[in-house]
Amino acid sequence: MELINGNPFWPTTLQPNPSYPVLKTNLSCDTLIIGGGMGGALSGKLLTERGINTVVIDKRKIATGSSMANAGLLQCANDKTLTSCINTFGEQQGVRFYELCRNAMQQLKEIVSNLEMDTWFVPRTSLYCASTEDDVIKLEEEYNTLRQYGFDVELWNREKIENHYPFSRAAALYTYGDAEVNPYRLVHALLQSSAQKGARIFEQTEMTHCDFKEDGVICYTPQGTIKAKHVIFSTGYETQEIKNDRGAYLQSTYAIATKPVKDLSSWYEQSMIWETSRPYLYMRTTPDGRIIAGGLDEDIPREEQRAIRALNRAQVLLEKVTEYFPLSDLEIDYAWEATFGDTHDGLPFIGPHPEYPNSYFLEGYGGNGTIYSMIAASLLTDAIIGEENTDLELFSLTRSSKPSPV
Repeated sequence: MELINGNPFWPTTLQPNPSYPVLKTNLSCDTLIIGGGMGGALSGKLLTERGINTVVIDKRKIATGSSMANAGLLQCANDKTLTSCINTFGEQQGVRFYELCRNAMQQLKEIVSNLEMDTWFVPRTSLYCASTEDDVIKLEEEYNTLRQYGFDVELWNREKIENHYPFSRAAALYTYGDAEVNPYRLVHALLQSSAQKGARIFEQTEMTHCDFKEDGVICYTPQGTIKAKHVIFSTGYETQEIKNDRGAYLQSTYAIATKPVKDLSSWYEQSMIWETSRPYLYMRTTPDGRIIAGGLDEDIPREEQRAIRALNRAQVLLEKVTEYFPLSDLEIDYAWEATFGDTHDGLPFIGPHPEYPNSYFLEGYGGNGTIYSMIAASLLTDAIIGEENTDLELFSLTRSSKPSPV
């Protein structure tokens, strides 16, 4: 599967790019992680901290799959609002999902603080803007719901938005406790830390097939085998080529990084900005003064049209950024299109599957993929070391495609 078209910004921020060996022998381990992106890196970090003998493989260069296209916004809120989650899953499960996202945000902050490599992790606030007047009522309802269940949020009216930003919107939710990160550097920093604790990491090492046994799994690669007691498939959107999830679907998403902007003083606290409209626009800044913007999700174009479509969408993104921040020196420096996965009910898929013994799947589908990967890494680490965690049931791969609130 072709995951990325174009010229992503993140790999330019870590030169030379770290490299890892190709597997050319037979190995055994407690846990094999297939996929060296965000989910695999976080899982490897937690497992090695618990003393689990871990191997990580990736068929590409490490962190050059979907993690390279990740925009690096880390938020407690989701594309699916808390109000909507409660309406879909019931109060207990809907609120618990949002609590898990908040806990994951705190866990990520703690993990990053102990990494040797600078991951460009910066605590941020977020501004969730009403795209139209009709969306104000929805934002007011979401504000009341978030406040009711203890989430730190303010409801801003038009006057307050205009007093802090160079644009105007009818209303917005202003939330605390979020952050931005460089996903490419974060993946490498996590794996570097795991390797120091004994994890073995291999790139350009493809899983050709697996034999699932009663006592474990044997993974075959072109030049070696890996026998593991457990396997975590952290293969991102390409998981759909291994097994098809009826509740998941794939689209194209787009992003740009501008050249460094001289003056961002009009951008209040350089908070992360996103919209209620779907497909939406999101924006953030970088430590070197760039603006990263993305969104405009749509059905995947035909193969011969993807490159042209990416150029067109890049220009649209720049125009939308200019509507918010009419800066004279806005210019695209990097632009890319990427495959993006989501689920119909708004929750990721995490856990075992009855057709794959001794295996777990980590599918952080949705607009909050890094947060979901953190949740998944925690839940799967508990499962592998034998600690029961009922939160895993919320993300079951075999859950109903038409949930109803309890």
